[in-house]
Amino acid sequence: PLWPITDHAPDIATMDATIAMIDSVDPNLIFVNLGDCDRAGHGDFTGTTTAAAARRAALASADQQVGRLVSHLRDTGRWANSVLMVLADHSMDWSFPDRIVSLQPVFDSDPLLAGRVVIAQNGGADLLYWTGPNTHLRSAVKRMRELAAATDGVLAVWAPGQLHLSSLAGDLVAYCRARWRFSDPVPVSNPIPGNHGHPATRPIPFFIAGGSPVVQHGTTSSLAVYTLDVAPTIGHVFGLPAPRGGYDGRSRI
Repeated sequence: PLWPITDHAPDIATMDATIAMIDSVDPNLIFVNLGDCDRAGHGDFTGTTTAAAARRAALASADQQVGRLVSHLRDTGRWANSVLMVLADHSMDWSFPDRIVSLQPVFDSDPLLAGRVVIAQNGGADLLYWTGPNTHLRSAVKRMRELAAATDGVLAVWAPGQLHLSSLAGDLVAYCRARWRFSDPVPVSNPIPGNHGHPATRPIPFFIAGGSPVVQHGTTSSLAVYTLDVAPTIGHVFGLPAPRGGYDGRSRI
């Protein structure tokens, strides 16, 4: 089943399918996406308050579903050989309706840039593309950077290469400040209060549990972790060699 509007499966149905898959094929590796936290976070209009009602309810539900998985692994004798990683792919930042950044009107008011810049808006980040003639590219990108950086609510403006991104990410990448959000091409384009993609949403939780002897029980670390660490951690569990050039992340066990 899928929820209307968000078009994602509820966590309880996802975990039902996960447990059924474990019992039917007993996979060596399984990936599970519990999407309620993300969808609730995006739409949580109490996110800027201490209530945070929607996301707290979603977190409680996710915790219950992870608990179901752990209990099933224990009850079926699989826990002793299991490694369970629980993490997020990003955190979330909430903004008030008066803290919106719209760069498209800023660019369209400039004689050089008007009608020649397209923006891919991602809530916490704007990808800025120059669509005018290549002969004006250098001066246009310079002007785009100047105007964006001077706009209230913008944290930083980077060239994609500085962020290890390809040219598909545009000519510039702009990040908004915490408690702000981008809304392009017009201020009403992004009505959702919860957004991500900017540095404020970089921190994530990363838990590793299980009965496998490779799990280091009772240890914590204050070091930053990243989704890039998932692949080398899985590789470590399965005893796989690193790919050519090595991993971008590091094993967390």
